[in-house]
Amino acid sequence: MTSGDQTCGACGAALRGGRFCGECGAAAGPGGTRCSGCGATPPPGARFCLSCGRALAATANRWRRVPLIVGGIALVAVLAALLRTEGTARSGQPAGPVPAAAIGAGDRTPPDLSQMTPRERFDRLYNRVMQASEGGDTATVAQFTPMALAAYGMLDAVDADARYHAAMLRLHTGDTRGAAALADTILAAVPTHLFGYVIRGTLARWERDESALTLAHRMFAANYDEEQSANRPEYRDHKTVLDRFLEEARRK
Repeated sequence: MTSGDQTCGACGAALRGGRFCGECGAAAGPGGTRCSGCGATPPPGARFCLSCGRALAATANRWRRVPLIVGGIALVAVLAALLRTEGTARSGQPAGPVPAAAIGAGDRTPPDLSQMTPRERFDRLYNRVMQASEGGDTATVAQFTPMALAAYGMLDAVDADARYHAAMLRLHTGDTRGAAALADTILAAVPTHLFGYVIRGTLARWERDESALTLAHRMFAANYDEEQSANRPEYRDHKTVLDRFLEEARRK
């Protein structure tokens, strides 16, 4: 590689022109910043921290490449009961063109990210990971999870729905601390938000922390009726997951 060649700040692959890395989908632009909340270093172009969801300050720190490491695929088995019912069809599917071959769960061809908005890219990649997880395709989960997390870091704005999705993706990498941080940010914004307790409960189940799981169930059940009356759109998109968690909470 010559001195004039450029590499992706997220995965280290050689850049071949265009706005995004051909290997991982990260933005190809230079620059970067450190998160003032947790100290993590996001990929170039990120506006929000991949680990905790905090908005990033505009600083002059040089980008230092931190690869997104995919590990802990065994965690998929723990999440299977939750994610199996998640489904991949969500309202507001992106209208950008996607190659026909990219639709199948077993195909690992990346979708055409360049024609999508940042949120469309994130949603499409998230759905791909969930679809692969549901089918037990760990190779596709390993390939697309870093791309989905990079897309999350480039969102113009994040809401509870995006943070919940990012937490589920973090769990697929075995990053329990990152998932816990995202649950904290959801509950910091809305202390009764059901997604925060679903994430905490899933983490507690993985860590076999019965007291934490019991607390998550108790808080979820206590706030369920009030939160459902708020008619949050993200609850409609994840009704099956919430219904199942409520059933667990009431049973225990």
